[in-house]
Amino acid sequence: YRYECADSIETFSISKGRVRMAHSTKMIVFSIGSEEYGIEVDYIRTIERMMPITRVPKTPPFVKGVVNLRGVVVPVIHLASRFGLPETEPTDQTRIIMVAVGDLEVGFIVDSANDVIDVPEDRVEAPPEVVGGIRAKYLRGIAKLEGGRLLVLLNLAEVLNKSEIIQLEQMEA
Repeated sequence: YRYECADSIETFSISKGRVRMAHSTKMIVFSIGSEEYGIEVDYIRTIERMMPITRVPKTPPFVKGVVNLRGVVVPVIHLASRFGLPETEPTDQTRIIMVAVGDLEVGFIVDSANDVIDVPEDRVEAPPEVVGGIRAKYLRGIAKLEGGRLLVLLNLAEVLNKSEIIQLEQMEA
């Protein structure tokens, strides 16, 4: 049985007279290289096509600069570079996922944004130490989906750690 509300789905099953609940979370699925990643839709503001980015001096290499999004200056991070992975040239599929973490809005450059799916919490496992070259601190977990598909779930609090958030907030000012 399924019960749906605006931002989550409750799935429950009845077996041998017991009711079991499995909470699920809506995720935006995107790719970097051949890997698929997920961010909870609650953090997503918009998904934009690639746009001109203004470089900002004295920023880490993964901070590509800022964009003007409907009158708001938003810092942009290349996620592949942030994770120490090779960057690819932008294509027609390249997207900037605008996320909000607290009061901070940041754009993440990704190779493509593919899907919105429901990920049952009981399918999420703790991340191994390193996944595809990405350290576990950046990961919330690994979701094992139907058909053997794996989805790497990001921990946005670590992707944007405290000192970097302060630096990005100064870029917005």
